Amino acid sequence: MSGAGLFVDIAISALLVLGASFALIGSWGMVRLPTLMERLHGPTKATTLGLGGILVGSMLFFTFDQGGWTMHELLISLFLFITAPISANMISKVHLHQLRCGSKDDVAGPAGDPPVPSETANWATYEAPHRDSVAATSEN
Repeated sequence: MSGAGLFVDIAISALLVLGASFALIGSWGMVRLPTLMERLHGPTKATTLGLGGILVGSMLFFTFDQGGWTMHELLISLFLFITAPISANMISKVHLHQLRCGSKDDVAGPAGDPPVPSETANWATYEAPHRDSVAATSEN
């Protein structure tokens, strides 16, 4: 990093270390957390931020040290920040759908079994309790 100033070198190093730390914490959370819904937070939140920090550090390095600016890192970051929340949403909807329909592969989480869907319910969404349901009468 000889072509860049000391401040740019420190900023690049800080972004790389911060990004690697977020990626490590997100990966560790994905392995250690007990249920699927909790494990979704590791790759979608922390690891996405970690890779974003590493890619911004890479953009700064190639801009200030190598003298060339490319859009590769920016496009990778944009694609990552768009697709990670969408994929997590789809994974969580499938998980909720399997729990609600009584799939034998999944075990309910610590909150218990989700309510059985009504005939008019969408495929993986929760609705407000109806007036005559058990959940609505227990809240009053």
